[in-house]
Amino acid sequence: MFHRTRFSGGALLAAAALAGILGCNPTGGSNGGKTANGGSEDPIKIGLIASLNGELKPWGEDSMRGAQLAVKEFNDAGGLNGRKVELIVEDTASRPEQGKTATEKLLNEDQVLAVLGEVASGITQPAAEVCQAAGVPIIAIGATRVDITEIGEYVFRACFTDNFQGAAMAKFAYEDLGLRRVAMLTDKKQPYSTGLSDIFRKAFESFGGTIVAEEFYEGGNIDFQAQLTNIKAKNPDGLFCSGYFNEVGPIARQREALGLNVKMVGGDGWDSRELIQSGGTGIIGGFFCNHYHNSEDRDEVRNFVEAFKKEYGNEPATAMGALGYDAATILLDAIKRAEKIDSKSIRDAISTTKDLKGVSGSLSIGPDRNAQKPALVLEVKKDDFEPYKQVPFFVFEG
Repeated sequence: MFHRTRFSGGALLAAAALAGILGCNPTGGSNGGKTANGGSEDPIKIGLIASLNGELKPWGEDSMRGAQLAVKEFNDAGGLNGRKVELIVEDTASRPEQGKTATEKLLNEDQVLAVLGEVASGITQPAAEVCQAAGVPIIAIGATRVDITEIGEYVFRACFTDNFQGAAMAKFAYEDLGLRRVAMLTDKKQPYSTGLSDIFRKAFESFGGTIVAEEFYEGGNIDFQAQLTNIKAKNPDGLFCSGYFNEVGPIARQREALGLNVKMVGGDGWDSRELIQSGGTGIIGGFFCNHYHNSEDRDEVRNFVEAFKKEYGNEPATAMGALGYDAATILLDAIKRAEKIDSKSIRDAISTTKDLKGVSGSLSIGPDRNAQKPALVLEVKKDDFEPYKQVPFFVFEG
């Protein structure tokens, strides 16, 4: 889970796309959890929760910058009939309890009408429970765990689910890599990791493959010799690592040192360039699922990367920049289409999002409040990640 005024060159296209979000809508009126306060010239307040400190900081910073960029472009293009949107940011410090506290502050003190975030499923869950109880919509940026949107009708997401990415990587491992006997390494304290491993297992076995072993660890550990030794004894031809890049890099180094010469496969939790440094030669040639890549040959990607570099001086380091931008774009589009500027009306508008152009693809919200969009398989190279194959959206019923 990782990576987002411009008014020059190709970047104008993205600003024009956001300008299309503008339109005529009345303000005020109460039909839900929160109603915009003040007059028609007062800013419309929305919130963002992000891991700006702690182990998820690379993703959190990118998600914040992506959302801020989308809001800036929206306001620079005129806002909603001249009315600006104010994005209020709170730090979750990569901790679920702080995510809950940050969300409560946004709702109770700042009186935001909607919330964006988080990048991690374990942090999003308590935040979503707060929003659902208050009747305030929340759009998860990178929380891929399947049951997040089952919390209630006010909970949405801009990313794909683990149900899709787990099945997509199982299909890729079986059909494209020809793997038949795969072992798994799972972070038992991360709901994201345990959920993704569960889906991968079900999908891989449904395609005809065998899971020969599953070993567990806890995030923060750096010694995986015992687990890898146990896995090597099972003679697998592949290794699925469902955790985050923080541990996957050391796992890759120790796998190589142990002589466990198998392909490594994983999910969007690998998405940080720190993985290449921490994994060394052991991670090169691995494959993982992601939402987009800076090098994709699409106008939406080129314009976004150009604008991000102009605003912040560098490209997005992770896909969370694009997902933060897309989540904010979904919300801004809903504010434009809402019958009233209140939480319930905005929620209703989010639920009808259809074929909205985003950096990570065409964005539609399904009846389960999940984004329906393709996934991108990336290969780890010596100096960067390289797009390998796009996997069209499909529903795995396992």
